Amino acid sequence: MTKMEKDFLFELLETPSPTGFEMPGQRVWSKYVGKSANKVEVDAYGSAWATLKGKGERAVMLEAHADEIGYMVRQVTKDGFLRLERVGGSDAATGRGRRLRIFGDKGEVPGIIGNTAIHLRRDVAGVEKTPKVHQLWVDVGASKPEEVERLGIRVGHPAVYVDGPMLLNKSRLVSRAIDNRIGGFIIAQVMKMVAKAKTKPDFTLVCLNAVQEEIGGYGAKMATHRLMPDVCLCTDVTHATDTPGIDHAQHGEVLLGGGPSVTHGAANHTQVVERLMKVAKTKKVDVQHEAAGRCTGTDTDSIYHVREGVPSALVSLPLRCMHSVVETADLGDVEATIDLMAGFVLSLKEKDVFHHKL
Repeated sequence: MTKMEKDFLFELLETPSPTGFEMPGQRVWSKYVGKSANKVEVDAYGSAWATLKGKGERAVMLEAHADEIGYMVRQVTKDGFLRLERVGGSDAATGRGRRLRIFGDKGEVPGIIGNTAIHLRRDVAGVEKTPKVHQLWVDVGASKPEEVERLGIRVGHPAVYVDGPMLLNKSRLVSRAIDNRIGGFIIAQVMKMVAKAKTKPDFTLVCLNAVQEEIGGYGAKMATHRLMPDVCLCTDVTHATDTPGIDHAQHGEVLLGGGPSVTHGAANHTQVVERLMKVAKTKKVDVQHEAAGRCTGTDTDSIYHVREGVPSALVSLPLRCMHSVVETADLGDVEATIDLMAGFVLSLKEKDVFHHKL
């Protein structure tokens, strides 16, 4: 990873983009990927896509999602504290004692989610319970609603945790929002790699950075209905299950540093998966395997059945501590995922059709 690429990744991770408020991150992504693409476009709700023209008329789409989990102001109390609503799958159990960035009408406002001292919060049995999100309270230094209003904060303003990126032992990336800002980084790098390839790809490459995945995959569905590619690879994070206390019989076995994971199941077209496996073997990329008997829990579920169907497959990056401020990814896995997806794009020939026959 070059310094320019690392700077882009870190800026992408630092830039707040909670669901419904993704445009700051989309502008960072679009500026970078636009250097490799023929054009970059955006739809009404903020999903952005970059296009690199191929030799023929057919198109392959690579998809990631741009949004991150966060919070939203639900109430301003008479004492000047804020109560919160979750945006996406924010974990209230990890919320107490954390710093927040709140985005109001007058710009960014710092706040903290309070943490009542342990001495004062034990019940009579000495047992603590995980707080519900409505029990969290935020201090912005105000004592009454009028002071909160003067800060430019009202009900409906979004917030994210402060925590940004850092490296562990030079090879492990830690940050909030790796889910799935890392996917946006990956597809931008694939676009860059394909644009620099010696030969022009047969398929036009469309890289889609979709909004609203964390609340149901709506951005991917809207954009796919518009773009209708001939084949699609989605990329998102998946649970690395190699930390203490995780039952492999229940959750499968995926290792951080073990390479990208290929998912098998109804959303994943068998012929697209077969091509991925062939490319992985040719490129000598180690891959892992996951089973998704019903759904993948990613934008793949929103894409593959649009209109008459889009042959799709999911390539996932192993991630520890998902939906926390210490999400952890392996940089070797990131590079391997880029290599695999770029290899897939460059393997496509105009005659390739991913369609079952009777």
